[in-house]
Amino acid sequence: MLGISELALLLIVVIVVIGAKKLPELVRSMGKSARIFKSEAKAMASDDDSQRDRSGPRVIQAQPGDVISSRTTDTEPGSGSGSGGTGPR
Repeated sequence: MLGISELALLLIVVIVVIGAKKLPELVRSMGKSARIFKSEAKAMASDDDSQRDRSGPRVIQAQPGDVISSRTTDTEPGSGSGSGGTGPR
């Protein structure tokens, strides 16, 4: 943790580099940005919580024939050997 002397030195350096006239405007905009960020983070968290409570766990079940219909055929690009995905002949 910084002591009082380090904080005073840091404040002096900031005032010299940024300028005394621009410092209040800079601090104001930083505070405004922090408030916006905090409110958006809370909104996202509440959005996620409400979505989880409403829908419960997501379960995906395959229907018979789904696995076969998802295979590529020789007419589709990227099928590889061109055998149609039916296996060895």
